[in-house]
Amino acid sequence: MARRPRTPRDEAPAVALPMGLLAPSALREAPQEEPSILDGVDVDIAADGPVDGVSIDPETGAAIIATDDGGVVVDFEPPMDENKAAGAKDHGANLAEYIDDSELSRIAEELLLGIQQDDQSRTDWLETRAEGIRLLGLKMENPKSGLDSSVALEGMSTVRHPLLLEAVLRFQANARGELLPASGPIKVEDKIKENGINDNLAESLEGDLNYYLTTTATEYYPDTDRLLFYVGFGGCGFKKVYNCPIRQRPVSESVDAKDLIVSDAATDLRNSRRVTHQIMMKPSTLRRMQLAGAYRNISLGVANPSMLNAVDQEIANTQGIDPQIAMQEYDRDHTIYECYCELNIRGFEDKDSKGPTGLALPYRVVMDKDSRRVLEVRRNWREDDENKLAKICFVKYSYVPGLGFYDIGLVHILGNTTNALTAAWRELLDAGMFANFPGFLYAKLAGRQNSNEMRVPPGGGVPIDLNGINDIRQAIMPLPYKDIGPAFAQFVQNISETGQRVGGTAEIGIGEGKQDAPVGTTLALLEQATKIEGAVHKRLHAAQAEEFQLLKDCFRENPESFIRSVKGKLDWDANMFVAALEDASIVPVADPNTPTHMHRLMKAQGLVQVDKAYPGMLSSQAVVERVLTMMGVDDADVLFAPPAPPQLPPEAMAKMAELKLKQQDLQDKSAAKAQELALKNKIANQDAAKDHAEIQAKQQLAETQAAGTAAELQAKQRIAGLNFLGDLAKHESALNEVQDASRSMGVLGPQ
Repeated sequence: MARRPRTPRDEAPAVALPMGLLAPSALREAPQEEPSILDGVDVDIAADGPVDGVSIDPETGAAIIATDDGGVVVDFEPPMDENKAAGAKDHGANLAEYIDDSELSRIAEELLLGIQQDDQSRTDWLETRAEGIRLLGLKMENPKSGLDSSVALEGMSTVRHPLLLEAVLRFQANARGELLPASGPIKVEDKIKENGINDNLAESLEGDLNYYLTTTATEYYPDTDRLLFYVGFGGCGFKKVYNCPIRQRPVSESVDAKDLIVSDAATDLRNSRRVTHQIMMKPSTLRRMQLAGAYRNISLGVANPSMLNAVDQEIANTQGIDPQIAMQEYDRDHTIYECYCELNIRGFEDKDSKGPTGLALPYRVVMDKDSRRVLEVRRNWREDDENKLAKICFVKYSYVPGLGFYDIGLVHILGNTTNALTAAWRELLDAGMFANFPGFLYAKLAGRQNSNEMRVPPGGGVPIDLNGINDIRQAIMPLPYKDIGPAFAQFVQNISETGQRVGGTAEIGIGEGKQDAPVGTTLALLEQATKIEGAVHKRLHAAQAEEFQLLKDCFRENPESFIRSVKGKLDWDANMFVAALEDASIVPVADPNTPTHMHRLMKAQGLVQVDKAYPGMLSSQAVVERVLTMMGVDDADVLFAPPAPPQLPPEAMAKMAELKLKQQDLQDKSAAKAQELALKNKIANQDAAKDHAEIQAKQQLAETQAAGTAAELQAKQRIAGLNFLGDLAKHESALNEVQDASRSMGVLGPQ
């Protein structure tokens, strides 16, 4: 049988046991003890089963070799075959598929112990946060009942002052308005032209990245909004940026601080020994991860009922969920620990030219808490990184850096003040109740009534048997309760104002006084009143910038997910997209020096005042464009008037002015001549009109005279005609007389 060359992996311990005393349970427990080491034992192992007395235990993977003297040799690290060795060399491989179970068990036990210690170090922080959830007053609480033995009086008030809740809600609203604008949170700054990126490419990259976060990754905005609430309340929150194997695209999801287990003695994420993300994973999601190849395809059994910490218990109490009611087995979530740590794994040691260096390398280890089985072990450094530094996929959003890893939030800043105001409010309400419904003491003789409760309704009365007591005031005495004085009310108001000032929720009276107050004075008032808020905004801006860098790295590793998800104006391909990412500078669109919209408006007002104070030094159009942008006007371009014509040189301007003067002189002379001609025309028209009137009068007179002459002639003609007719009649009469005479004379015959 041929022997193979020995490798450092072959230097694993081997155990000699008598034949017949080796059981599977013994095989599993053997690595926990210190077995005797048999040096120089060479073993040939076939992948398909026993060869020459060698067999592989299916549960542990140990090689069992029969010896000539009746014993066996157990090799707990048998050499892997060539295919597995090649797969293990892949930088992104799941090494849990290649590490033997004994080593995986050792890793799981060490990590679980370390995670437990890390969780215990933040116990006080968790309890403070749980108490802060109660101080928010999100759960309706009825006045205390007398059935509770701890209650001092019936109907005692349970109201809570909203100082903490108001501060958290204001912070969330301001932070959301600045970090999550409607058009998208990403801005691509001016690019270096010599790197091959132009304005159109930069604009397309910016628009498509914002489209991805607002439309494709629909969970980004509501998830970040929820993160901001927890940052303001608890002091810190985390974003986890990674390539999701189920959604097959880069994802940036918030992680509640209670679910990220880090030792409170650590300073930051990079310098922490362990960073553990506790994930409550549905069985279906766990199975999807196994089918996607992210986790080992092994059975984990049924999950145990989860043990809630103080924060989870208070959240469940606020939501009205009873955590003691165990869900059905198939509905229970698996508690998955995703631990980012440094390990020195047998068989995968860090080596140099001299051999193993003993350096612990960064890994990502995923295990199931209940079954204590490892699902994933992957290298957590870049393949081209010679220093093998750990990759960080978490981003910490901080309110105020604190004494430990977990930062200071409004619950720490305003918790005690809210407690004091809550107690004061309750005292005020209880004092009012005592004033309206006073308690009293009564003599035993006067108390022999049908009932000891003497409640007098409005306009009513209750009879009392005095039993020989003459004065009713001697039978019943009201308790000497004291009313709340003005000093106490003023004290409560001072506490509230102090809390608002410290928590950044004080009202800023910038609208009072003169309306023409200098903008510098107003800005000074704003800055003085919002120093804390401005510092927090700078921290959030830096965290979001870091988040976008991690998102950029994820896109660089998986460009196809972006090309598949975004259909913009530009037809992206993988090479062009990666090149654009390399040359691009992706930053938040928010201004780190402007924490609120009020600051932005006051800066715009100051810019306008500067332009008016120094005319000509600034471009008025550029100032107006900047002011409209700061005010949030989207369609500012349509508001501008058409551009003025270009300015000429001074000589041309002088000549043009001279020409304008000459032109004006000519226009004036022309106007005078035109006015003179108009006057002459007017006079001529008037004369012509007068002559025309005279001519018309003469013509009319002539026509009148002609008409009279014609009438006279007609009359004469009529008279002449009449005369002619008379003469004719006379002639006819004379002729008739002559004819008659002639006939009578016989000269003419009869007619």
